[in-house]
Amino acid sequence: MQDTEIEKSKRHVLIEIIDYTSNAIASKTIIRKTTGNVSVTAFDNGMILPETFSAFDIFVQIIEGDAEIVIDKHSLLLKTGEIVIIPAHVSHFIKANKRFKMISTVIKSGYEENTL
Repeated sequence: MQDTEIEKSKRHVLIEIIDYTSNAIASKTIIRKTTGNVSVTAFDNGMILPETFSAFDIFVQIIEGDAEIVIDKHSLLLKTGEIVIIPAHVSHFIKANKRFKMISTVIKSGYEENTL
């Protein structure tokens, strides 16, 4: 999976930031900071991002096509323009029943308050 940050101070067309790659998941970082990151990802048909857990909430927006996102064994089918927030510390995986692109945003700050 490719992961390189995009050029700053330049206009970009969101769905053109990343191209589909045959039989693969391609990713490009829009911005990465210690407090979080924003990435755009293109899934080819049949690709699966394996089940995982995140220490932080993940905001996901579908920008092209349809996606299946399984959160805590509950399947959601999202279409272009739809969003979901994947809660921190909950199992999830993402499946491409057909090609799609998404933006994911992870914000790492603000969790400190919940540890008191």
